[in-house]
Amino acid sequence: MHDLPREADNLHGYFSRELEPVLTVEPGDAVRIDVPNAAWQTARDEEVVSRDPKLHTGHALAGPIEVRGARAGQTLVVRIDEVRPGSWGVTLGEPPHRIDWELADGVGRGLGRSVRLAPFLGVLGMPPPEPGVHSTVPPRRWGGNIDCKELVAGTTLFLPIPVDGALFSAGDGHGLQGDGEVSGTAIEVPATSTLTLDLRDDLPLEWPIARSSGAWLSFGFDEHLGRAARIAVDGMLGVMERELGLPRGEALALASVVVDLRVTQVVNEALGVHAVLRDDALG
Repeated sequence: MHDLPREADNLHGYFSRELEPVLTVEPGDAVRIDVPNAAWQTARDEEVVSRDPKLHTGHALAGPIEVRGARAGQTLVVRIDEVRPGSWGVTLGEPPHRIDWELADGVGRGLGRSVRLAPFLGVLGMPPPEPGVHSTVPPRRWGGNIDCKELVAGTTLFLPIPVDGALFSAGDGHGLQGDGEVSGTAIEVPATSTLTLDLRDDLPLEWPIARSSGAWLSFGFDEHLGRAARIAVDGMLGVMERELGLPRGEALALASVVVDLRVTQVVNEALGVHAVLRDDALG
């Protein structure tokens, strides 16, 4: 088990293959990260000051974490072991509207209402292979700001590796989010999370997929929702070929009956769609 405490030296606010890793792990190692919310806040009136606020303008992310032996073209396996939100959160609507949440015992309370929490990390990913500084806002084929509410503890995310070493980063704690994240924010929280990182050579991917406790998921991201949906469907057909042994034509026909398409989020420049195939959908 490795620890990345909530310190400015362990946080960054952009993606780049040129960022030096703050930690190197062996495949199969677990990492416990402690991150502020996306806006670098540790409490309602406290925040972590980044090493260079003019450069680190995006989500507060822990990392990059180098995985020893990782090579571009392999698949990074991210097992989400735990996501524990802090005691408070905030959701922003159109100014001046906001909800300040108090979080305890798996329940969030705000505006006189209560919701049952389902915490996850919005950002899980690696930098593009191109050099330079890249925003943390849009999700990409290598992960990033996926904002999928299904990626809770117990889920495993599979990401195509774009650069040697992987240089994986994570953050953007959410206490709860609906599909779409329509106001642009979930219940934004500081969070502690434990992630196990591993490598696979036998699972070539173009786009992310995930395995939850009861379903397979595949993801697509694009500026156009229709193209994102096609990417997600294509990824699911690949899952059905590998996991069910189906020819692709049969997989497409069956997917039309048993696969659900969901809008992951519509607020991060590249829109997200995830396809879901539940284990109990097929006898």
